[in-house]
Amino acid sequence: MVNSKEILFWSIAFPGFGQILNGKLVKGFILVGLEILINVQANFNKAIILSFNGEIESAIQQTDYQWLMFYPCLYFFSMWDAFKDAGGAKDPLLFLPFVFAGFFVTAGLIYSAKIRLFGVLLGPIWLPVLFMFFGLGVGFIIKLLIEKKRH
Repeated sequence: MVNSKEILFWSIAFPGFGQILNGKLVKGFILVGLEILINVQANFNKAIILSFNGEIESAIQQTDYQWLMFYPCLYFFSMWDAFKDAGGAKDPLLFLPFVFAGFFVTAGLIYSAKIRLFGVLLGPIWLPVLFMFFGLGVGFIIKLLIEKKRH
């Protein structure tokens, strides 16, 4: 039996894998299919390779932002859903960090061709990854504030 943390790690590796491990085959294969469709249409892997090689301008030119905008929601929903189905989400507010991470990654993606940090253009991979940490932080803070207000 795979535990909820292992499921979460498989979902991080590839959207839909966690659902498949949880026995939710139809949902899992739909998420895998969506991941592949969005990845291919957005040129996401090419953008990742170019970004890792420091070719940010080329990554920006190769990226189809209209398609890539779908990826953060698919990615974070897949993680949350697999974790929840595996029994790891006993706290009803634990979805908040996932939601805000998806929102902030999307916002980072929107501005990734324009925002420079210390004069460095981070592009469609690194800026959204950086924004993810802010989203997780905001989600956890809002979760804590709601819990504090309830008690």
